[in-house]
Amino acid sequence: MTKVLILFAHPALEKSRVNKRLIRAAENIDNVTLNDLYEEYPDFDIDIKREQQLLTEHELIILHHPFYWYSTPALLKQWEDLVLEHGWAYGSQGKALVGKKLMQVITTGGSARAYEKDSLNKHTVHEFLVPIEQSFKLCGMICLPPFLIQGTHMLEDDEIEIYAEQYSRLLQNLSEDKYDYNEMMKYKLTNELL
Repeated sequence: MTKVLILFAHPALEKSRVNKRLIRAAENIDNVTLNDLYEEYPDFDIDIKREQQLLTEHELIILHHPFYWYSTPALLKQWEDLVLEHGWAYGSQGKALVGKKLMQVITTGGSARAYEKDSLNKHTVHEFLVPIEQSFKLCGMICLPPFLIQGTHMLEDDEIEIYAEQYSRLLQNLSEDKYDYNEMMKYKLTNELL
């Protein structure tokens, strides 16, 4: 069994139909810990030792967040800046995260079409994820393909429910070691496995 840690960051969860439903789907799954950063740290005063302990106790880390200005919400960025300390997470003595897996679960208001090179954003989501992934690769982590939900403003309730069921199944499969990570790396999106 793999212990999965979800680092969830959404500064306006009350406005998100999709993320509220995804989080409900993630609750009560064996070996999955949900760490809601905005709930835990409304004042942005992050308990670094607590967060490092959570990372140490889990083998697979999921960054679950909406895409905010082509990146993560502010608290998740602050979490990275403070928790991934030199000498602990990276550097010649920083080996705490080596070999652990990282996956991002991302929602975008914009459609898949909006994230094509010849469209509105001029870059793909994967291109925007490079700095985030590189930060964790520097820590010796293995980055798995993201689980991506796009065009969230246009989704109908039944479509949201399908994504929630996929997310729940993904978490169960990850925690029960049902995926070959080398096989997963052959896909652009984890969605393709579900």
